Amino acid sequence: MKPHDDIDGDVYVSPRYLARATAIGDPGLDPLRDLGWELHNDDLGNAYLNAPDRKVRLGYLPEGDDDGLWRINAYKDPFGPPVWGACFNDSCPTEFVTAFTTALAEAYEQGPASYLARPVSGSNDRDPFLAVAPLINRGWRLDRPRWGAFAVHSPDGLAGLEYTVGDLDPEAELTTRDARWQLWAGTSIDRPYWYATATTDTPVALLKAVTESVSDPTPLPRWRDDTYSYVKNMAQLIPITPPPPPAPTPLDVQRAAARQPAPRPATSVPRWSTTSRPALPSRR
Repeated sequence: MKPHDDIDGDVYVSPRYLARATAIGDPGLDPLRDLGWELHNDDLGNAYLNAPDRKVRLGYLPEGDDDGLWRINAYKDPFGPPVWGACFNDSCPTEFVTAFTTALAEAYEQGPASYLARPVSGSNDRDPFLAVAPLINRGWRLDRPRWGAFAVHSPDGLAGLEYTVGDLDPEAELTTRDARWQLWAGTSIDRPYWYATATTDTPVALLKAVTESVSDPTPLPRWRDDTYSYVKNMAQLIPITPPPPPAPTPLDVQRAAARQPAPRPATSVPRWSTTSRPALPSRR
């Protein structure tokens, strides 16, 4: 199997939030599969991961009913409604999903007090602003796009995070884009290139992992032909040069020498000497 850390593409896309999703979802699933979470597939090709205690569930839904490719929910009671939920649509760069599931794996190992930790304003480690801080620290600017919400936008205006204040419908948060948190890229939040949402009680540590990944200045490798045409005019596409061949090891040198043909014996070259027969006189 191809390692996920191999470069898979012919260009680097910068800024990284203008890249699109990768062709496979394995990198997003692996942090939880590595913990022994149970994986099931349906006949359509959708994949489902369940935590051992059934209190966290992930669905990878390429054949789902809408464009929500990734849906992650957590429960206090496995048979009750979700405590929190997050959704990444089918165009969201897979690296952002992987950042979320990696943080979720760490929180799950710490126990319910971590992966069910509600955000608390003013808390040292659970204040919602902690999820916004990575964006502010990397030059994203604050905005008030509408009443009842605040937002931060990337310096080029092509990505944003919007936080809605006030009371929200828990069911709508889980099933629509009307959630507490919405992260997106594009020229408009109404028609984004990709989006991700998270409900009110999503742990701050998981959200912070995503915003750190989104604002990371490191570009992402992609295939030029798979990059959206309208993004090509806005993103910087840097060709990926093939890696140089590895330096030969002493064993390589030894093997190469063994494959060389044996040297031929030197050909004898006649030399003039004092015993050589004198030249015949020329004809007059």
